[in-house]
Amino acid sequence: MLRSIFEPGTTRWAVRRAQWKSMGIKDEDFDKPKIAVINSSSTLSSCFIHLDDVSAAVQQAIRDAGGVAFEVKTVASSDFITSAGKKARYLMPTRDLIVNEIEVTIEGALLDGMVCLSSCDKTTPAHLMAAARLDIPTIIVACGYQTGGSCHGAPVDIDDVYESIGAFRCGQISLEHLTELTDAAIQTPGVCAGLGTANTMHIIAEALGMTLPGSTPVLAGSRRMYEFARNAGSRIVQMVQDDLRPRAVLNEASFRNAIAVDLAVGGSVNSVRHLAAIATEAELPIDIIRLFEEMANQIPLLTAVRPNGPYRTEDLEAAGGTLSVMSRLESKLDKSAISVSGVTVESILKVTNSIDDEVIRHIDRPFNTRPGIGILRGNLAPDGSIVKLSAIPPELNLFEGPAAIFESEDDAIASLGEGGIRPGQVIVLRGMGPKGGPGTVFAAGFVAALNGAGLAGDVAVITDGELSGLNRGIVVGQLMPEAAEGGPLAVVQPNDFIRIDLLQRRIDLNVSVEELSNRLSAWTPPEKHAEKGWLSQYEQLVQPIAKGAVLGKRG
Repeated sequence: MLRSIFEPGTTRWAVRRAQWKSMGIKDEDFDKPKIAVINSSSTLSSCFIHLDDVSAAVQQAIRDAGGVAFEVKTVASSDFITSAGKKARYLMPTRDLIVNEIEVTIEGALLDGMVCLSSCDKTTPAHLMAAARLDIPTIIVACGYQTGGSCHGAPVDIDDVYESIGAFRCGQISLEHLTELTDAAIQTPGVCAGLGTANTMHIIAEALGMTLPGSTPVLAGSRRMYEFARNAGSRIVQMVQDDLRPRAVLNEASFRNAIAVDLAVGGSVNSVRHLAAIATEAELPIDIIRLFEEMANQIPLLTAVRPNGPYRTEDLEAAGGTLSVMSRLESKLDKSAISVSGVTVESILKVTNSIDDEVIRHIDRPFNTRPGIGILRGNLAPDGSIVKLSAIPPELNLFEGPAAIFESEDDAIASLGEGGIRPGQVIVLRGMGPKGGPGTVFAAGFVAALNGAGLAGDVAVITDGELSGLNRGIVVGQLMPEAAEGGPLAVVQPNDFIRIDLLQRRIDLNVSVEELSNRLSAWTPPEKHAEKGWLSQYEQLVQPIAKGAVLGKRG
């Protein structure tokens, strides 16, 4: 029997019946599967502006399939909007806030299943984490990417705007030109057009088996997107009846498949942290960092979608999308894994359509034999760090230079504008991790500004802060442990020599073992302004990055 069906005559039955009857729910609906449509609709951001229409389509499909649909609203965090306050410290914490909002609503009401409308960077991982935690039948619906426009006859999207800030700060373009770029960059609803965190997580959701096959990436608002949304509404009712739950889908096989796809497309560095968080919520004893290391040299780069190369997300969709990437990787996948469709990867791949061989390469003719994502370890990152190898020129394998240290992104951007960033330096942005923020501080704006200033190939950046999946250049993120946890990044001194070896996958501080040990022993956490409200709670609960920076009991 469905858990949403209460015994007649009980208090819970009576008060809920009174509420729902007043809303127009009919007597016969009380015995049907009750499905939540998780909707982060908001008029604050173009990422979410279309979701009410998607929600309406999903709700109708649920009703047509014999279920009862309830729309559940959650917080909506957009990397380009929610980053304005507190130096973007609210961004990462909103991921876990969404998870808890979903838990409270779904478990409090004892609903039977959910369809999650996933859009911007934090919503997809939050939805996957909630599905793993609650373990009720769930389908993720990718709500699509936006399209850019043109400026002075050249294509432009949000990535171009982001990088042009550096060019403006350095006097290479005018404010008028930057303004024209902002006017043209976004022409439709949806997430950032490139292969940033949002599109990466849509792709990963499918590779994990948590979307309907063939549904990612997809153009926001397109007929194809709505078709998958309606199909998800129909499918979730059958999933409830079959009792197909996320933990039957999310296992080591599916995580290996997702990592393989992530490496092959050169996904966002943030995907590593999010996959770790999903595994943690699913209570799986999987070391995601180690899996990335283990699989890295087995999976070459099969696509070259911006910022990794010349192609756009719409090219990847037209070429066959995630399903076609998985087809190319068939020999590397665990085909016994199942999806929310109820069938195995092996069966799904039997119906793959024709593939554009240039956009999605054969595994024996890749864009690069180097994987899209690399895990670097060394005395600066004993627990690992993450680099987007696909966004670095393949001939660049080693970078060495003196450290220039900044405790905030604003200081680094100001120094860039004043000519204080010099070729050959390793820029250290620290104290920006989940605990150090608290709430991971955005370090991506400085990296984008470096590109706009034409310095991306001449300096390296290392940070424990949050990066954009659209960043390119020699950028190493999520150094673990973070500085606020007493990680080695905390004791780097100005002009210390740092070596980044991409071939050996190492990142090291050029000091003796004894010197590093002495510095770490003498280190004390810096005093900082005491946060209030949600960020204070987050600081007390957030776990290390290696565990996905999920919330829980520390220690």
